[in-house]
Formats: sequence, structure tokens, C-alpha cells
Amino acid sequence: MAPETPKNPASSMRSLERAIDVLEVLESSRHTLRLSDIARRADLPVATTQRILNVLEARGRVERDATGYRPGVGLIFGAHAYLTTSPLLNAARPVLQDLAAETGLTASLFKRMGRHRVVLARVDGARPLRYELPIGEQLPLHLGAGKVLASAMDPEEVERLLDRLDDHTRADGTPIDRDAFLNDLKSIRDTGFGHAVGEREPGMASVAAGLANDTPTTAAIQVAGTQEEIPPERIEQLGVEVQRAAFAITRRLS
Repeated sequence: MAPETPKNPASSMRSLERAIDVLEVLESSRHTLRLSDIARRADLPVATTQRILNVLEARGRVERDATGYRPGVGLIFGAHAYLTTSPLLNAARPVLQDLAAETGLTASLFKRMGRHRVVLARVDGARPLRYELPIGEQLPLHLGAGKVLASAMDPEEVERLLDRLDDHTRADGTPIDRDAFLNDLKSIRDTGFGHAVGEREPGMASVAAGLANDTPTTAAIQVAGTQEEIPPERIEQLGVEVQRAAFAITRRLS
């Protein structure tokens, strides 16, 4: 009997990359997608996409109904494993609890993923936010606390981020001025923290800082509340507090 032909490592790696591409397409959509839509967004042949979806569906990572495909319940297992084993999250949780208790504001932890930031943890303040901010939510880098993460990107990355923005407006419809945005990033680098008013949610404000030991910064913490809870005269003090909290997380990680 002839020996089994070993698999081509390069081919196996490419298959893995394609499967991840398909999963990322599904994860970025807020509704079910047809096979042709997934293939187009993943830049893959329809037949290849179908084979990948069949395997993912059999493993519970994809679900299908009459309207199309969506992420499957099996993806929760990986998310739960990350949330329970991440050193960053284990270090951040008690710090976020203290920060929320001391400021009365909602404290959150974000991690940069490509051109977005992801909500990793949140502790409600005295008055919970009036909008939903679920764990795992993808948020932009050009608004709110995202600017703290964008400020650590190199100039070429920032230019690509601005060039590829789908939405160039804040929550109130005000357009984002490129020069003003770059000035905001410089201010964040100079002061160590950033603040935003009504950028992502009308009537809301936030103050954020990046983790000190992250070079370049890929994680940030934020306190958020209404504009009445974060008036201009409170921003500097909150900037100090979020930087202290970021340092405390860094210390717990060391």
C-alpha cells in the first residue's frame, strides 16, 4: 500500500486563512448574508466559499436558515475562553471596578483590532449608560476612545485609516475635519489622554488613556457618561484618573 502523501503546509495555511476570512465577513455583518455576498466580500470563488461554510456549519461556527448564513453559537466557546484566560482582562477587571466606583462613570476596556476597537470589559457607573455597549462590539478608531489608540499608530497607518473611513461624520452629523483629527491625535500624545463630546453618541462624553506598557498602544481604558456628568472643568482630573488606572493595570500585568 502506497504511503499517504503529506499535505502541503502552504496549501493548509491558505485554507486556514480563507476560513478566517469567511468568519470575519460574517462577524462584521449585523444580519445574515447570502453565499454570493460572503464570497464577494471575502474575495473568494463561490464554490470555495461554500466548502468552507459547510465545514464551519458542521462545527457549529456558522448557522444557516432560509435567509442566509450568520455566526454560529460555537464561536461563543472561543470568546468565553478568551474572556476567562486573558491576562489583560484579569488585570483590568478590579481596576475598572475601582475606577467606576471612584468616578461614578462607566469604565470600559478596549483593544485595537485592525481599523476598529473591541469592547473587552465594562463596569457601569452610578448611572448606567443609556445606550447598549455589549462585550465584543466593534467600534471605530476615529471617534471617542478610539482616538487614543489611533494616536499610537504611525502616520502612514493614520492616513490609510482616514482614507478608508466609510463614515466621516460624528453622531450629530458634523463632518470630521482631517487636520482637526490629526491635531486631536497630537494633543493625546502630548497630554497622555483624550476626551470626546458627542462624537459617537449624542449628549455623551468620555475621557480615555492608553495602557502605559503597550508599545505601540493597542489597549485603552475609558470613563463615559453624559455631558452633564463630564463638564469641561472635570476633564483634566478625569484624564489623571484614567492614566492612573491604566498604570495600575500595567503594574498588575508585570
